Amino acid sequence: MKKSIFFAIAALALTAQAKQPQNPGGGITPQMMTTIKGAFKNTPADKAIFNAISNNDINKLAVNTASKNSFDTNFSHRVPSKGITDQKSSGRCWLFTGLNVLRAQAMADHNLPELKLSQNYNFFWDQLEKANLFLQGIIDTSDKPMDDKTVDWLFAHPLSDGGQFTGVADIITKYGVVPAEVMIETNSSNSTSRMSNLITLKLREWGLELRDMAAAKAKPAKLQERKTQMLGDVYRMLALNLGEPPTEFTWTRRDSKGNAVDTRTYTPQSFYKEYFGNDLKGNYVMLMNDPSREYYKLYEIEYDRHSYDGDNWTYVNLPIEDIKEMAIASIKDSTAMYFSCDVGKFFDRDRGVLDVDYYDYGSLFGTTFGMDKKQRILTHSSGSSHAMTLVAVDLDANGTPVKWMVENSWGPGANAGHLIMTDKWFDEYMFRLVVDKKYLTGKAAEVLKQKPVSLPAWDPMFADEL
Repeated sequence: MKKSIFFAIAALALTAQAKQPQNPGGGITPQMMTTIKGAFKNTPADKAIFNAISNNDINKLAVNTASKNSFDTNFSHRVPSKGITDQKSSGRCWLFTGLNVLRAQAMADHNLPELKLSQNYNFFWDQLEKANLFLQGIIDTSDKPMDDKTVDWLFAHPLSDGGQFTGVADIITKYGVVPAEVMIETNSSNSTSRMSNLITLKLREWGLELRDMAAAKAKPAKLQERKTQMLGDVYRMLALNLGEPPTEFTWTRRDSKGNAVDTRTYTPQSFYKEYFGNDLKGNYVMLMNDPSREYYKLYEIEYDRHSYDGDNWTYVNLPIEDIKEMAIASIKDSTAMYFSCDVGKFFDRDRGVLDVDYYDYGSLFGTTFGMDKKQRILTHSSGSSHAMTLVAVDLDANGTPVKWMVENSWGPGANAGHLIMTDKWFDEYMFRLVVDKKYLTGKAAEVLKQKPVSLPAWDPMFADEL
């Protein structure tokens, strides 16, 4: 009798197990697949949506017509600017943005009808300095194993054409600037990938060589001598692709009618001092809105610079409303700012519009997308990807921002090469803003007195803007 009861209980247990999806290894079982497939009913509405999506761009189907039709393009406050730049097929938005901020200032300060600066000139030095930053970093970490986190990061990121405002400050402070016609764009500056890939390949090869030399007890002087030879090869590759940077040039300043006013010979450094003169490292501070970290704190990221002898940039992490206050003050004072954001989100490129209500993906797919900004940062769903020049804000009667406008570097297009973003989009996808210290609030200025919290090079805040 006891034996029959035992078998009956065992049979019931097996039957219960068979009814439940069993997944001890984490894979999709047949039982799970039945449940998964059951979520798709393939109703007439589903069939209609499939037919629409299979023949159209998702964004076109998800456009919220109500939001699209109510978008106004007027601005109450705008920084004067003239001339749209085009970074072409390169990741130099950070450099275009930095130079655009400077040229707007120079045009206003010196009453210039127009001024175009050479991105190619500063890009040449940026690539050489980054190559040295990598090679010296390899020497500095040569006593660590290849799987050390810093060593691995260095070999993963020896060179790029992306960057941040720290690169603008490092490179321009050291090398100055030149007008666009003094060092013109080339095919490799407009389309950087082939050149960068080849130099990157050599840098990784040389990184291994330097590590081997260090392991063989080569003296520091020998390592530096070999590094200098390597940089000579990088210089030659850059010169063949971009042209060799000028050491001096002659430039004629003209008035609004095109008449020559003054002709002089400059060095890149003297030209910068004459027409700009800003202390880019001392006068500016980068503000950041990162709700995944504590506000009113100062942060510094290792290797967050473009040159070995440059400074790691520091970030003041602030609530978005504090940043808006300083941005508005700068715009009202006709001062443009370096601005970076996650440009690809809720973006209609044809209209130059950034609006979180512009696309209704939830209604199209019958679901919700509910992560907030902090959650998107922590899950790598959002981060700073592109730099532009913040030039305008539209304030309502109460002084509350309604929308913002940036000067982009993708050539002429919608809104004459500008992008317009709603204030709600600004809240969700704006990350960094560089402001002149004279616009800092007292609370933000106090944060600068803190000892920065040090973060590793691979921290998500380091991501290059392209």
